[in-house]
Amino acid sequence: MKKIVAVIAVTVAVVLLGFSLWYFANPPDTYTGKMESINIGTVPTAASALIYIAQDQHFFAANGLDVNIKDYNTGAATTEALLKGETDIAWVAEFPFVRRAFTKEEISIITVVGRFSEQYLFGRKDRGINTIADLKGKKIGIPRNTIAEFYLGRFLELHGMTAQDVTVVDIPAQESVDAIVSGRVDGVIVWEPYSSKIRVQLADKVVALPVQNNQPGYGVVAGRNNWIADHPEVVNRFLKSLAQAEDYLIRNPAQAKTIVRKQLNYDDIFTEIIWSENQFSLSLDQSLILAMEDEARWMIKNNLTTEKAVPNFLDYIYVDGLKAIKPGSVNIIR
Repeated sequence: MKKIVAVIAVTVAVVLLGFSLWYFANPPDTYTGKMESINIGTVPTAASALIYIAQDQHFFAANGLDVNIKDYNTGAATTEALLKGETDIAWVAEFPFVRRAFTKEEISIITVVGRFSEQYLFGRKDRGINTIADLKGKKIGIPRNTIAEFYLGRFLELHGMTAQDVTVVDIPAQESVDAIVSGRVDGVIVWEPYSSKIRVQLADKVVALPVQNNQPGYGVVAGRNNWIADHPEVVNRFLKSLAQAEDYLIRNPAQAKTIVRKQLNYDDIFTEIIWSENQFSLSLDQSLILAMEDEARWMIKNNLTTEKAVPNFLDYIYVDGLKAIKPGSVNIIR
């Protein structure tokens, strides 16, 4: 027995010595320079998961960033705050960004942080909505200037209708649940957490129609061009923090779900559902460009802009940061 204990003790000592030698040869890659304060605007949905994980796990702090996260109701609102200088970086879906490209705002996407397929059109059955064809002549609430506007238009077109076949009502996202529950509108297009609230309050009184037609939305992170130009290292450290969050999510899915669940006040069942409707990863690839071009053409066709030409979205992508941090995730044809 004494021999066994002695062998274990020696083994442990050797392991500890080996670890110590490795540790001092490979110290943690922790930033030791000046801390930079940055303000980030997000929409409180699962699509912002990597940002929340980076904050919870102190990846931002480890990379010299003192991050203040402020939530907004829509990506249109985060972009407006960005342009006003209220934030330095903003999470936004790609459609509101396309709108800003038409007005030639000097902003750029620095990374995609995820893809989402969680938007639904909820219709009240007692208002005669059971199928897609039943939408004709109905009042449909959407938050204007968000990607819901594109999804509704494209959804109707694919089923032989146009936006003129329904009455579109501008309903802010935070009012969508009350709007459909009270009967102010016959249906709404929403995302989480509003979808779950509608399902709970109206249960079998509503039908849920998936409006994205297998076309994912892109959650992107954008910044003002002058801010990016003045803070390239800060951008790199921000992206490094998100890359660490992505790695953490892959290695620790249960813990990552817990972080997002607590941040957004979801329950376990809902967290599992929303997880299946989102893909979390950093990227800048050609599919983003194609999606934005498609949405731009749709906006021109539907007279949502006075411009007649699709913007060159390559002028609205900042690739240097992600190339420096995660080069394999950049795949844009120039």
